[in-house]
Amino acid sequence: MDATDRAILDVLRADARTSIRDVATRVGISRASAYARVKRMTDTKVIRAFTVDVDPAALGLGLPAYVHVRIKQNSWKSFRQKAWALEEAAHVALVAGDFDCVILVRARDAEHLRELVLERIQSLPEVVATQTVLVFEEHAGPS
Repeated sequence: MDATDRAILDVLRADARTSIRDVATRVGISRASAYARVKRMTDTKVIRAFTVDVDPAALGLGLPAYVHVRIKQNSWKSFRQKAWALEEAAHVALVAGDFDCVILVRARDAEHLRELVLERIQSLPEVVATQTVLVFEEHAGPS
């Protein structure tokens, strides 16, 4: 990874649909070099995926929250599968601290969030306790 690779990543992070020709122009390299560098970064898994950034509020999921979850010992793998099966789960992480896992969920409203946490997440056999933290404002990057 050099400065040119990092510049290419900056362009693609801003808009993954940017053409190779535009990437090359913006970074100041040939189209062939830009293509080869993107291919190398994709092949070596530096670039894991090209994605679409969807506004959750536009989908009716305008209430984000972090659900901190304490689970039974040795149940991470089964809990992780069940957490990812929740359509409201946007991110699932194993963490250190007072809780074992953190799930970023996106709900329609407070009633939907209540049902999700109290009836669905807390009913999972691996779950010992939860704590829910509402998100008032989100920022995906510098702006």
